[in-house]
Amino acid sequence: MSTPTISYKNHRFPPHIIAHAVWLYFRFPLSLRLMEEMLLERGIVVSYETIRRWGRKFGA
Repeated sequence: MSTPTISYKNHRFPPHIIAHAVWLYFRFPLSLRLMEEMLLERGIVVSYETIRRWGRKFGA
């Protein structure tokens, strides 16, 4: 049985940004709004809702 490949096509952000946000989402007990602020401090403007969607799409 092969694992499905993750497609980052048609996303505004590069794969390494999405992967980092999803990693933070599952690794640490942080709120989505706090994660939004952490990414903003690094110059990445992304909403908490987008992080939630990425977690559902790429984290499973």
